[in-house]
Amino acid sequence: MWGAVAVTYKFTCPLAQQGALGARIVSSAVFFAVGTGLTVVVRRSLLRELARVGEVAQAAQRALLRPPPPRLDGLAVAADQLSAHRGADIGGDLYEAVATERGVRIVMGDVRGHGLAAIGTVAAVLGSFREAAHDEAELGGVLRRLERALHRYQRRRSTEQCDGGGGGGAGPDAGFDEEFVTVLLLEIRPDGSVYALNCGHPWPYRLGRGIERIGGGDPLPPLGLLPLPERLPVLYCGRILPAEMLVLHTDGVEDARDAGGRFFPLRAALADAAAALPAPPSRPQTVSRSQAVEPLAPESLVRTLRGALLRHTGGRPGDDMALLVVRNDRHRVPRQGGGGAVKSRAWTVS
Repeated sequence: MWGAVAVTYKFTCPLAQQGALGARIVSSAVFFAVGTGLTVVVRRSLLRELARVGEVAQAAQRALLRPPPPRLDGLAVAADQLSAHRGADIGGDLYEAVATERGVRIVMGDVRGHGLAAIGTVAAVLGSFREAAHDEAELGGVLRRLERALHRYQRRRSTEQCDGGGGGGAGPDAGFDEEFVTVLLLEIRPDGSVYALNCGHPWPYRLGRGIERIGGGDPLPPLGLLPLPERLPVLYCGRILPAEMLVLHTDGVEDARDAGGRFFPLRAALADAAAALPAPPSRPQTVSRSQAVEPLAPESLVRTLRGALLRHTGGRPGDDMALLVVRNDRHRVPRQGGGGAVKSRAWTVS
Protein backbone atom coordinates (compact mmCIF):
# COMPACT_ATOMS: atom_id res chain seq x y z
CA MET A 1 0.00 0.00 0.00
CA TRP A 2 2.78 2.41 0.95
CA GLY A 3 4.67 1.55 -2.25
CA ALA A 4 1.53 2.16 -4.32
CA VAL A 5 1.11 5.58 -2.71
CA ALA A 6 4.68 6.55 -3.62
CA VAL A 7 4.37 5.35 -7.24
CA THR A 8 0.97 7.00 -7.72
CA TYR A 9 2.26 10.32 -6.40
CA LYS A 10 5.37 10.21 -8.58
CA PHE A 11 3.59 9.56 -11.89
CA THR A 12 0.16 11.18 -11.48
CA CYS A 13 0.61 14.24 -9.26
CA PRO A 14 1.59 17.38 -11.26
CA LEU A 15 3.47 18.72 -8.26
CA ALA A 16 5.89 15.80 -8.43
CA GLN A 17 6.84 16.78 -12.02
CA GLN A 18 7.82 20.33 -11.13
CA GLY A 19 11.41 21.34 -10.35
CA ALA A 20 10.66 24.32 -8.13
CA LEU A 21 12.05 24.33 -4.58
CA GLY A 22 8.63 24.24 -2.99
CA ALA A 23 7.57 21.26 -5.09
CA ARG A 24 10.76 19.40 -4.22
CA ILE A 25 10.17 20.01 -0.51
CA VAL A 26 6.63 18.64 -0.76
CA SER A 27 7.87 15.58 -2.70
CA SER A 28 10.58 14.93 -0.12
CA ALA A 29 8.00 15.13 2.67
CA VAL A 30 5.73 12.67 0.86
CA PHE A 31 8.53 10.13 0.31
CA PHE A 32 9.73 10.59 3.89
CA ALA A 33 6.24 9.79 5.14
CA VAL A 34 6.08 6.76 2.86
CA GLY A 35 9.47 5.52 4.10
CA THR A 36 8.44 6.03 7.72
CA GLY A 37 5.22 4.10 7.16
CA LEU A 38 7.12 1.22 5.56
CA THR A 39 9.59 1.13 8.47
CA VAL A 40 6.80 1.03 11.04
CA VAL A 41 4.97 -1.76 9.19
CA VAL A 42 8.13 -3.89 8.82
CA ARG A 43 9.09 -3.31 12.46
CA ARG A 44 5.69 -4.41 13.72
CA SER A 45 5.81 -7.50 11.52
CA LEU A 46 9.27 -8.43 12.81
CA LEU A 47 8.23 -7.91 16.42
CA ARG A 48 5.22 -10.20 15.95
CA GLU A 49 7.44 -12.85 14.35
CA LEU A 50 10.01 -12.50 17.17
CA ALA A 51 7.26 -12.96 19.76
CA ARG A 52 6.09 -16.15 18.02
CA VAL A 53 9.67 -17.47 17.90
CA GLY A 54 10.06 -16.67 21.60
CA GLU A 55 6.92 -18.64 22.43
CA VAL A 56 8.22 -21.62 20.47
CA ALA A 57 11.60 -21.39 22.22
CA GLN A 58 9.92 -21.28 25.64
CA ALA A 59 7.84 -24.35 24.77
CA ALA A 60 10.96 -26.19 23.57
CA GLN A 61 12.81 -25.26 26.75
CA ARG A 62 10.01 -26.52 28.98
CA ALA A 63 9.92 -29.81 27.06
CA LEU A 64 13.70 -30.31 26.97
CA LEU A 65 15.07 -28.80 30.19
CA ARG A 66 11.95 -28.99 32.29
CA PRO A 67 12.16 -27.88 35.92
CA PRO A 68 12.36 -30.74 38.41
CA PRO A 69 9.39 -31.35 40.72
CA PRO A 70 9.65 -29.39 43.98
CA ARG A 71 9.26 -32.62 46.00
CA LEU A 72 10.89 -35.88 45.00
CA ASP A 73 10.80 -38.95 47.26
CA GLY A 74 11.28 -36.96 50.46
CA LEU A 75 13.71 -34.47 48.91
CA ALA A 76 13.07 -30.82 48.13
CA VAL A 77 14.53 -29.88 44.73
CA ALA A 78 15.06 -26.62 42.84
CA ALA A 79 17.06 -25.74 39.73
CA ASP A 80 17.79 -22.86 37.38
CA GLN A 81 20.02 -22.04 34.43
CA LEU A 82 21.36 -19.01 32.58
CA SER A 83 22.33 -19.04 28.92
CA ALA A 84 25.29 -17.06 27.61
CA HIS A 85 23.71 -17.01 24.14
CA ARG A 86 21.90 -13.70 23.65
CA GLY A 87 18.26 -14.27 22.86
CA ALA A 88 18.26 -17.92 23.97
CA ASP A 89 16.75 -19.29 27.16
CA ILE A 90 18.60 -22.58 26.96
CA GLY A 91 22.21 -23.44 26.36
CA GLY A 92 24.70 -26.24 26.79
CA ASP A 93 24.02 -27.06 30.45
CA LEU A 94 21.69 -29.87 31.46
CA TYR A 95 20.17 -31.31 34.62
CA GLU A 96 17.46 -33.75 35.66
CA ALA A 97 16.33 -35.53 38.83
CA VAL A 98 14.10 -38.62 38.87
CA ALA A 99 12.82 -40.91 41.63
CA THR A 100 13.54 -44.58 40.99
CA GLU A 101 13.27 -47.84 42.91
CA ARG A 102 16.91 -47.47 43.96
CA GLY A 103 16.66 -43.85 45.10
CA VAL A 104 16.71 -40.41 43.55
CA ARG A 105 19.07 -40.23 40.59
CA ILE A 106 20.42 -36.90 39.39
CA VAL A 107 22.41 -35.85 36.34
CA MET A 108 24.21 -32.54 35.93
CA GLY A 109 26.14 -31.93 32.72
CA ASP A 110 27.87 -29.33 30.58
CA VAL A 111 28.21 -29.60 26.81
CA ARG A 112 31.36 -28.19 25.20
CA GLY A 113 30.39 -24.82 23.83
CA HIS A 114 27.15 -23.02 24.60
CA GLY A 115 24.00 -21.59 23.09
CA LEU A 116 21.77 -22.98 20.39
CA ALA A 117 24.43 -25.23 18.84
CA ALA A 118 24.55 -27.39 21.98
CA ILE A 119 20.81 -28.07 22.24
CA GLY A 120 20.92 -31.28 20.17
CA THR A 121 23.55 -32.81 22.45
CA VAL A 122 21.57 -31.77 25.54
CA ALA A 123 18.47 -33.48 24.12
CA ALA A 124 20.38 -36.70 23.37
CA VAL A 125 21.91 -36.96 26.85
CA LEU A 126 18.78 -36.00 28.78
CA GLY A 127 16.55 -38.33 26.77
CA SER A 128 18.87 -41.25 27.46
CA PHE A 129 19.13 -40.44 31.18
CA ARG A 130 15.36 -40.30 31.67
CA GLU A 131 15.08 -43.85 30.39
CA ALA A 132 18.28 -45.35 31.80
CA ALA A 133 17.73 -43.99 35.32
CA HIS A 134 14.74 -46.33 35.67
CA ASP A 135 16.04 -49.26 33.63
CA GLU A 136 19.59 -49.71 34.93
CA ALA A 137 20.23 -51.38 38.29
CA GLU A 138 23.72 -49.85 38.65
CA LEU A 139 24.84 -46.26 38.26
CA GLY A 140 27.59 -47.43 35.92
CA GLY A 141 24.95 -48.83 33.56
CA VAL A 142 23.30 -45.39 33.40
CA LEU A 143 26.60 -43.75 32.47
CA ARG A 144 27.26 -46.26 29.70
CA ARG A 145 23.80 -45.61 28.26
CA LEU A 146 24.57 -41.88 28.17
CA GLU A 147 27.83 -42.55 26.36
CA ARG A 148 26.11 -44.71 23.72
CA ALA A 149 23.38 -42.10 23.19
CA LEU A 150 25.98 -39.36 22.74
CA HIS A 151 27.93 -41.45 20.22
CA ARG A 152 24.79 -42.19 18.21
CA TYR A 153 23.91 -38.50 18.07
CA GLN A 154 27.43 -37.50 17.03
CA ARG A 155 27.55 -40.12 14.28
CA ARG A 156 24.15 -39.11 12.94
CA ARG A 157 25.05 -35.43 12.92
CA SER A 158 28.38 -36.07 11.20
CA THR A 159 26.64 -38.17 8.54
CA GLU A 160 24.03 -35.46 7.95
CA GLN A 161 26.76 -32.84 7.56
CA CYS A 162 28.54 -34.99 4.99
CA ASP A 163 25.33 -35.67 3.08
CA GLY A 164 24.57 -31.96 3.12
CA GLY A 165 27.66 -31.09 1.13
CA GLY A 166 30.32 -30.90 3.84
CA GLY A 167 32.31 -33.06 1.37
CA GLY A 168 35.99 -32.84 0.97
CA GLY A 169 36.29 -36.61 1.25
CA ALA A 170 35.22 -36.56 4.91
CA GLY A 171 33.81 -39.79 6.23
CA PRO A 172 30.79 -40.24 8.48
CA ASP A 173 32.97 -39.95 11.57
CA ALA A 174 34.39 -36.54 10.60
CA GLY A 175 34.20 -34.29 13.62
CA PHE A 176 33.05 -37.23 15.73
CA ASP A 177 35.32 -36.37 18.66
CA GLU A 178 34.93 -32.60 18.45
CA GLU A 179 32.22 -32.43 21.08
CA PHE A 180 32.20 -33.77 24.62
CA VAL A 181 30.06 -33.49 27.74
CA THR A 182 31.08 -33.34 31.38
CA VAL A 183 28.65 -35.37 33.46
CA LEU A 184 28.01 -35.87 37.18
CA LEU A 185 25.69 -38.73 38.17
CA LEU A 186 24.39 -38.94 41.75
CA GLU A 187 22.26 -41.54 43.47
CA ILE A 188 20.69 -40.54 46.79
CA ARG A 189 19.32 -43.62 48.52
CA PRO A 190 16.48 -43.69 51.08
CA ASP A 191 18.96 -43.69 54.00
CA GLY A 192 20.62 -40.50 52.70
CA SER A 193 23.68 -42.27 51.28
CA VAL A 194 25.12 -40.54 48.23
CA TYR A 195 26.93 -42.38 45.42
CA ALA A 196 28.53 -40.68 42.45
CA LEU A 197 30.13 -41.14 39.05
CA ASN A 198 31.98 -38.12 37.73
CA CYS A 199 33.14 -37.51 34.15
CA GLY A 200 35.13 -34.30 34.32
CA HIS A 201 32.47 -32.28 36.16
CA PRO A 202 32.83 -30.09 39.29
CA TRP A 203 32.02 -31.94 42.51
CA PRO A 204 28.98 -30.64 44.43
CA TYR A 205 28.94 -28.89 47.78
CA ARG A 206 27.19 -30.14 50.92
CA LEU A 207 25.62 -27.55 53.22
CA GLY A 208 24.91 -28.55 56.80
CA ARG A 209 26.90 -27.67 59.90
CA GLY A 210 29.32 -26.05 57.49
CA ILE A 211 30.19 -26.23 53.81
CA GLU A 212 32.33 -28.85 52.13
CA ARG A 213 32.83 -30.49 48.77
CA ILE A 214 31.82 -34.11 48.57
CA GLY A 215 33.52 -36.67 46.39
CA GLY A 216 37.13 -36.22 45.41
CA GLY A 217 39.84 -38.01 43.53
CA ASP A 218 40.47 -37.95 39.81
CA PRO A 219 37.24 -37.95 37.76
CA LEU A 220 36.75 -39.94 34.58
CA PRO A 221 37.28 -38.20 31.21
CA PRO A 222 34.28 -36.28 29.83
CA LEU A 223 31.88 -38.29 27.69
CA GLY A 224 32.80 -38.20 24.02
CA LEU A 225 36.43 -37.32 24.65
CA LEU A 226 37.72 -40.83 25.41
CA PRO A 227 35.95 -44.19 25.74
CA LEU A 228 34.83 -45.13 29.24
CA PRO A 229 37.06 -47.67 31.00
CA GLU A 230 35.95 -51.27 31.34
CA ARG A 231 35.38 -50.85 35.08
CA LEU A 232 33.79 -47.74 36.52
CA PRO A 233 34.65 -46.45 40.03
CA VAL A 234 31.44 -45.61 41.90
CA LEU A 235 32.31 -43.32 44.80
CA TYR A 236 30.52 -43.36 48.15
CA CYS A 237 30.25 -39.71 49.23
CA GLY A 238 28.79 -40.07 52.72
CA ARG A 239 25.24 -39.09 53.64
CA ILE A 240 23.09 -35.99 53.70
CA LEU A 241 21.20 -35.68 56.98
CA PRO A 242 17.76 -34.10 57.41
CA ALA A 243 17.83 -30.35 56.52
CA GLU A 244 21.22 -30.70 54.80
CA MET A 245 21.62 -29.68 51.15
CA LEU A 246 23.59 -30.70 48.10
CA VAL A 247 24.43 -27.93 45.61
CA LEU A 248 25.28 -29.09 42.09
CA HIS A 249 26.60 -26.62 39.54
CA THR A 250 28.36 -26.34 36.20
CA ASP A 251 31.79 -24.80 35.83
CA GLY A 252 30.26 -21.65 34.34
CA VAL A 253 29.20 -20.67 37.87
CA GLU A 254 32.67 -20.71 39.43
CA ASP A 255 34.27 -19.35 36.24
CA ALA A 256 31.92 -16.34 36.02
CA ARG A 257 33.95 -13.11 36.04
CA ASP A 258 33.11 -9.53 36.83
CA ALA A 259 34.36 -6.46 34.95
CA GLY A 260 37.67 -6.67 36.81
CA GLY A 261 38.22 -10.32 35.85
CA ARG A 262 37.52 -11.69 39.34
CA PHE A 263 35.86 -15.10 39.59
CA PHE A 264 32.50 -15.52 41.29
CA PRO A 265 33.06 -16.47 44.98
CA LEU A 266 30.70 -19.45 45.01
CA ARG A 267 32.07 -20.98 48.21
CA ALA A 268 31.70 -17.69 50.09
CA ALA A 269 28.15 -17.27 48.81
CA LEU A 270 27.28 -20.79 49.93
CA ALA A 271 28.96 -20.25 53.30
CA ASP A 272 26.70 -17.27 53.92
CA ALA A 273 23.70 -19.40 53.04
CA ALA A 274 24.92 -22.28 55.20
CA ALA A 275 24.94 -19.97 58.22
CA ALA A 276 21.15 -19.79 57.90
CA LEU A 277 20.73 -23.56 57.99
CA PRO A 278 19.64 -25.17 61.27
CA ALA A 279 22.25 -27.56 62.63
CA PRO A 280 21.22 -31.22 62.31
CA PRO A 281 20.51 -32.72 65.74
CA SER A 282 23.21 -35.06 67.08
CA ARG A 283 20.55 -37.30 68.61
CA PRO A 284 16.77 -37.61 68.29
CA GLN A 285 14.85 -35.04 70.26
CA THR A 286 11.31 -33.76 70.50
CA VAL A 287 10.82 -30.21 69.27
CA SER A 288 7.51 -28.39 69.36
CA ARG A 289 6.24 -26.82 66.17
CA SER A 290 6.66 -23.33 67.63
CA GLN A 291 10.33 -24.04 68.41
CA ALA A 292 11.15 -25.61 65.02
CA VAL A 293 13.48 -23.65 62.76
CA GLU A 294 12.41 -23.53 59.13
CA PRO A 295 15.35 -24.68 56.97
CA LEU A 296 16.53 -22.68 54.00
CA ALA A 297 14.41 -23.53 50.97
CA PRO A 298 16.23 -24.79 47.85
CA GLU A 299 14.33 -22.37 45.61
CA SER A 300 15.40 -19.47 47.86
CA LEU A 301 19.04 -20.53 47.63
CA VAL A 302 18.83 -20.88 43.84
CA ARG A 303 17.16 -17.49 43.53
CA THR A 304 19.79 -15.86 45.75
CA LEU A 305 22.68 -17.39 43.80
CA ARG A 306 21.13 -16.41 40.46
CA GLY A 307 20.82 -12.80 41.58
CA ALA A 308 24.39 -12.78 42.87
CA LEU A 309 25.67 -14.22 39.56
CA LEU A 310 23.82 -11.62 37.50
CA ARG A 311 25.17 -8.80 39.66
CA HIS A 312 28.69 -10.22 39.48
CA THR A 313 28.64 -10.51 35.66
CA GLY A 314 26.73 -7.28 35.07
CA GLY A 315 23.84 -9.26 33.59
CA ARG A 316 26.03 -10.60 30.75
CA PRO A 317 27.30 -14.10 31.64
CA GLY A 318 30.18 -15.30 29.50
CA ASP A 319 29.21 -18.97 29.74
CA ASP A 320 26.13 -21.07 30.38
CA MET A 321 25.41 -21.65 34.07
CA ALA A 322 23.22 -24.18 35.86
CA LEU A 323 22.39 -24.82 39.51
CA LEU A 324 20.50 -27.67 41.15
CA VAL A 325 19.88 -27.81 44.90
CA VAL A 326 18.57 -30.83 46.83
CA ARG A 327 17.51 -30.69 50.50
CA ASN A 328 16.85 -33.78 52.60
CA ASP A 329 13.37 -33.37 54.03
CA ARG A 330 13.13 -36.89 55.40
CA HIS A 331 12.53 -36.87 59.15
CA ARG A 332 14.77 -39.81 59.95
CA VAL A 333 17.88 -41.28 58.36
CA PRO A 334 18.48 -44.94 59.32
CA ARG A 335 21.71 -45.56 61.18
CA GLN A 336 24.32 -47.53 59.29
CA GLY A 337 26.13 -50.54 60.69
CA GLY A 338 29.30 -49.80 62.64
CA GLY A 339 27.96 -46.71 64.33
CA GLY A 340 31.02 -44.59 63.64
CA ALA A 341 31.74 -42.05 60.96
CA VAL A 342 31.90 -43.50 57.48
CA LYS A 343 34.78 -42.42 55.27
CA SER A 344 34.51 -42.12 51.51
CA ARG A 345 35.43 -45.24 49.66
CA ALA A 346 35.20 -46.48 46.10
CA TRP A 347 34.66 -49.80 44.41
CA THR A 348 34.14 -50.92 40.85
CA VAL A 349 31.26 -52.35 38.92
CA SER A 350 31.38 -54.03 35.55
